[in-house]
Amino acid sequence: MSTPSWTRSSRARPGGEEGTGVVASLLGGAIFLVLVLFAVQIVFGLYSTSVVTSVTFDAAEAVAGGGGRLDPASTGAAEADARSRLGAYAADVAFTWDVDADVVGLTVRAKRPSVLPRALVDGVGLGDIERTVRVRVERAR
Repeated sequence: MSTPSWTRSSRARPGGEEGTGVVASLLGGAIFLVLVLFAVQIVFGLYSTSVVTSVTFDAAEAVAGGGGRLDPASTGAAEADARSRLGAYAADVAFTWDVDADVVGLTVRAKRPSVLPRALVDGVGLGDIERTVRVRVERAR
């Protein structure tokens, strides 16, 4: 009776694959991990940019649509509402208002959340978020 081929011991053949791939596997795993972290950074960046842009527009629109009340109280209330919508992220956000009789401008600067080292993120252009929104003042005719 013959022994099945899967139970026979195999001898190492010249040019075989025994003992290879440890360094290549570690290097491949490290590269994969960096690419996944970079993709996560991109997704976080897109999401945070979208949220900051939305909050900026809504705050400027609230001041411009306030029935012609262009006073510090209206900008303060809109900024407080924007900060409450941003939650804990509001600590890294700076608001700069530019209000005149016809246009309400709001510039928001925020630090982008990061899963990678800050030096690497800033080096590839994914650093801070800066959005400027200008909204015309609404007046009843």
